[in-house]
Amino acid sequence: MKIAIHGRNFTDQTKPFIESMFEELAERQVEVQLSDIYRTFLDKSGVQHHTTQIYTSHFDVFNADFAISLGGDGTLLEVVTHVGPRNIPIIGINTGRLGFLATVSPKAISAMLDALTSGNYTLDERSLISLVSDDDLFGSVPFGLNDVTITKTEISSMITVHTYIDGEFLNSYWSDGLIVSTPSGSTGYSLSCGGPVLLPHNENFIITPISPHNLNVRPMVVPDSSHLSFEVQSRSNTFLVSVDSRFRTVDVSTRLSVRKEQFNARLVKMSDDNFLNTLRSKLNWGWDIRN
Repeated sequence: MKIAIHGRNFTDQTKPFIESMFEELAERQVEVQLSDIYRTFLDKSGVQHHTTQIYTSHFDVFNADFAISLGGDGTLLEVVTHVGPRNIPIIGINTGRLGFLATVSPKAISAMLDALTSGNYTLDERSLISLVSDDDLFGSVPFGLNDVTITKTEISSMITVHTYIDGEFLNSYWSDGLIVSTPSGSTGYSLSCGGPVLLPHNENFIITPISPHNLNVRPMVVPDSSHLSFEVQSRSNTFLVSVDSRFRTVDVSTRLSVRKEQFNARLVKMSDDNFLNTLRSKLNWGWDIRN
């Protein structure tokens, strides 16, 4: 079995689980490839990983059977860009905080490896969103699992985002910005701005304004077969565009559009992993002194 691993720095409490994982991978004779960033973290922390295969960009990732993300949801979003269209299944081990996407506990790493070996898991296909622009803003990775956002810069006031659906004018959003979210991203930035929660396999985008000037403007759900395009006005003549956590400063002359990506991300789900259970536990739904 071949596994590619990417992660972020970890706490002293998490370190024993990381060390145990690499020991078990070696015992199982798993071929491991590390991202160069994570290899640096491991070396600095003194974790023995016995790995010589390193990748520095998504082009270098070998044809792995699985890709492991060690961190929070942000780390898993990075692994999605590393995997790209290869359809390598991704496992998210949550050493971060909330963890809607990275759902495997560090304490369950050994059980997770048993499940991968025995095939006791399911694959969860998640749709991606892709940004199209006049400029090559994000190179070979213009896609993301959560969202595309258009926001004002720190030095600018409110911006206006003229928005079109399949070429038909929808609205001019006078606001701090606009989020176009996938169902997976509905529990992220969009949710904090008042957007709805969608089930992961809904075939929709959510258009969510950020601090709109017109208070009667509300989030809108549209089919993910839609082609959304935007023209932006800003007093500073620039604005920010981001795909998940990656962002660029863009001139207002730049035309942007988003669409559903042609390939999906494949997330590995353990037998006890359920989205509705995750919703209740992470958002504390139903937690009340009367229960």
